[in-house]
Amino acid sequence: MGDGFLMEVCVDSVESAVNAERGGAGRIELCAGLMEGGTTPSMGLLQVVKQCVRVPVFVMIRPRGGDFLYSDRELEVMKADTRLAKLHGADGLVFGALTEDGRIDTELCTALLAALFGLAAFDMVHDPLVALETLVSLGFERVLTSGCDSSALEGLPLIKRLTEQAKGRIVVVPGGGITERNLQRILEGSGAPEFHCSARSARDSGMKFRNSSVAMGTSLSVSEYSLKVADVAKVRTLNAIAKNIL
Repeated sequence: MGDGFLMEVCVDSVESAVNAERGGAGRIELCAGLMEGGTTPSMGLLQVVKQCVRVPVFVMIRPRGGDFLYSDRELEVMKADTRLAKLHGADGLVFGALTEDGRIDTELCTALLAALFGLAAFDMVHDPLVALETLVSLGFERVLTSGCDSSALEGLPLIKRLTEQAKGRIVVVPGGGITERNLQRILEGSGAPEFHCSARSARDSGMKFRNSSVAMGTSLSVSEYSLKVADVAKVRTLNAIAKNIL
């Protein structure tokens, strides 16, 4: 944490978690499937990450990609993942759940709230100002948002309005497309005390033998031989920018 700002870095590997901490991240959001916006990571990944870093590790609880309307069976999966994540040392949990008409699913939130510290999926709500008050009433500590737009920069006016409405009752965390080119504008324009980013770069695989005829995912997926990992230099740069704002 640097001079009033806390940087949260979302990661999906031990390497990225270690790099994020080395670069100065104050908190890690641990996920799988970042290409889908983040899904629940394995408990093995959580265990090893907790052994390798000292900063708090918040775990994404999301049983699949796609929307945030969950079935009863998916809720049972989320409950089980919540119990396991707490058992294996998660410092906080992050999730999102909506009703079919785009409002916060208060029933599902209440079912999991005892273990929750943050909310994702906010950007898919029908009315963000009403949704924020719902989260405050439920006792959530923070909400991650791009301002219900394609990026935090595009959604900056709404992020600022949400931060002002929150009045310290809940932390509004800007996230989505944050880079060294726009971070200062986003922090100064929103008044938010925290921010969320991935700060990743592509790293070439160490594989010497490569079968170009086979892809493990869909035909549109990225190459198996190009790995996205948190970049220490990018994390440090973002951290330095945040420190210099005050």
